[in-house]
Formats: sequence, structure tokens, C-alpha cells
Amino acid sequence: MKTIGLLGGMGWPSTVTYYQLINQGVAARLGGQHSARIALWSVDFAQVEACQMQGRWDDAADILTDGARRLEAAGAEILVLCTNTMHLLAEPLQASTEVPLLHIADATASAAKERGLTRLGLLGTRFTMEQEFYRGRLQSQGLDVLTPDEPGRELVHRIIYDELVHGEVRDESAEAYRRVIAELVAQGAQGIILGCTEIGLLVGADDAPGAVVLDTTEVHAAAAVSAALE
Repeated sequence: MKTIGLLGGMGWPSTVTYYQLINQGVAARLGGQHSARIALWSVDFAQVEACQMQGRWDDAADILTDGARRLEAAGAEILVLCTNTMHLLAEPLQASTEVPLLHIADATASAAKERGLTRLGLLGTRFTMEQEFYRGRLQSQGLDVLTPDEPGRELVHRIIYDELVHGEVRDESAEAYRRVIAELVAQGAQGIILGCTEIGLLVGADDAPGAVVLDTTEVHAAAAVSAALE
């Protein structure tokens, strides 16, 4: 079994989910008392968020590369960045370490294609929904990607930062997400990507009638288990 390095804290609630899902996945595959070999470095999200909002991506890269090097020093053999948005910095992060980075968009694309999905609705932060680092990576693998309209993107983004990264789950926010999801399905989305690792705290498979839900936290964790046990 390879040691998985989790670079988390963005925000911490989904990092907890990663840890749980990976250990459950290893136990299911190996049986008995087996659990995953994991090294975890969790950043202070306030520092990362400030970099995001101010466009200081070089400073954010410094924070992440420091964490990656610490995980490498701790014996990590696979690097799992427990966030969608910060894969914007996947290239400098990978360049900072010899440990291979398991890209969340690649894991998501593979999961979509395994299910026969070609047209996907993407929910996430504004960075994820609007910039090419994520959508472009999916599109380069033959997938058509839809995002909500401007008010929808603002709503999805606000709920992530004001509520979900703090572990707050509100019924009215879940209902708002359901409306956004329904609009994407009406536009032909066969699947809905929960493209922020906290969104799965709020909505799930039952909230997207007529579409398959791809929770990127679940997909990424499953890919990490497979990579660790291959």
C-alpha cells in the first residue's frame, strides 16, 4: 500500500470526509482491520482565501508547495489536493515535488466517462466555474461542460464561502442549489459535478432528478484508494 499525502484544510470539513472515505475504501478493498496509510498537512484556510480574493496566486502557490514538500518529507507517495479550486495551481504544485499529483478533474472525467456521460453541469466556486484550468481540462477529454448563469454562479459561490467551508448546512441553501441544478438539467446536463469538495455536505444524488451526481470528493477519494493499492 502506498502512502497517500492529503493536502487539506480548504476547507477542513471536506478534508474530514476525504480521510473517512479513503479509510473506508481501503477497508472495503482489503478487508479485516486494514486502513489507509495517510500523511495529512492541513493549511490555514484564512491565508489561502485571502490570496484567492486578492488574486495573489503566487503567494497561494507558496503555501501549497510548502505543504506538498512537508508531505513528501513525511513519506507520501501520492499527493491528493483536497480542493477543486486550488487545482488552478496544479502545475506549480506538481513541479515542487517528486510525488505524483492525482488531479481531481482527471478523476472526475474518468468517472463521467465510465457512466457514459458527455454533457455535464458544473457547480463550484467562481474560480472553478469561470476559469479554464478546470473546465478546459474536462473539455480536453471530450466532455461538454455547462455552468449556471451569472446569478446562479454568484449564489453557488457565496454559499460555499459563507456557509459550507464553515460546516454550516442550511435547508434554504440546499433548496437554492436544487433550483440551479434543475436549470442545468433542463439545458441538457446528463450529470452534475459537485465541483467544490464541500458541496456534498449540502446536496447529493437525490437532489438532481434526471441526472447523475458526481461528487468530486467521493470520486477523488476513490481514485486515491485505487492509486494507493495498484
